[in-house]
Amino acid sequence: MPVIFSNEIDSYIYAISIFIFFQISRVIFRKITYKMVNKTATAIDDEILESIKRPIDFLFVIIGAKFAVTVLTLDTDILSIIDKVIRSGFIIVVFWSIVNILNHLSVNIDKITNKFGDKINADFSNFLVKSIRFFILILAFIAVLQEWGYNVSGFLASLGLVGMAFALAAKDTAGNLFGSLVIFTDKPFKIGDWIKTPEVEGTIENVGIRSTKVRTFAQALVSVPNGTLANSAILNWSRMGKRRIKTTLGVTYDTSGETLENIIADIKEMLKNHPGIHQETIHIYFSAFGESSLNIFCYYFTKSTHWGEFMKVREDTYLNIMKIVEKHGSSFAFPTQTLHIENENIVE
Repeated sequence: MPVIFSNEIDSYIYAISIFIFFQISRVIFRKITYKMVNKTATAIDDEILESIKRPIDFLFVIIGAKFAVTVLTLDTDILSIIDKVIRSGFIIVVFWSIVNILNHLSVNIDKITNKFGDKINADFSNFLVKSIRFFILILAFIAVLQEWGYNVSGFLASLGLVGMAFALAAKDTAGNLFGSLVIFTDKPFKIGDWIKTPEVEGTIENVGIRSTKVRTFAQALVSVPNGTLANSAILNWSRMGKRRIKTTLGVTYDTSGETLENIIADIKEMLKNHPGIHQETIHIYFSAFGESSLNIFCYYFTKSTHWGEFMKVREDTYLNIMKIVEKHGSSFAFPTQTLHIENENIVE
């Protein structure tokens, strides 16, 4: 028999036959596995099998190559290299499968977290999955390097120096990423909420990894870095249970005490019977003797927090207060001054 690279032709035929056998076994294994999984009631195993289908195919290639090499007589150095390649292939299969399962998890994480309580923000879940996937890829790279005999500790030390330099150069970006984590976990607002901060006021349109987009009432779109937003006082108008009305009425000094009591009593009664007023807090009191008026302090809340409804209710209560004051024969005061002139005898 002819000899090629210290091996007879029969050895190469056996090696190729073994490799082909494992590829046929791969096809049979896939059909049997898919048939068994399709009989189950849940769809999770179908999705997991679909996510690791390619790594399993690659695994059969590695196993076939591993057994095929055993029938060949190869140089020690070549055999060592092939052995390292095969072991590296096994490492790649393991980490490849984990990454694919994580990709599947990122698509279905909302369904999973809903079973355990509050729904996780989609941007936060994607950010979390991508971070874990990046960490796994780094581990796979280090494992392959170690398999080929490289100094992993030296690589990690250099990676730490590079990471430090990167962190110093991109500290603002890192601050925005940590700000995103704060926003996603604390949830001070959601898309559609009306917020006010020292930087901007408007409606939340999108919450991203780096910044949050706010649509102002002038229809301008403002991108606020999440690092800045996380360190700011955020007033969320959309989460108010009620909206405050606070004002001071001033009636003229010719209003008698009895009339003032009746005005206050009627205002309280009107607010208690008003369908748009929150009944928990209503304060109407004679508060002060002003420079030109008797002051009545009014403090109450509307049920609706919507700006348009709030304006309608406030307007209606103000008009009713005017009618009550007019009904009792009083009027609202305005700044006035009284000038007293004394008559003196002028002697020429």
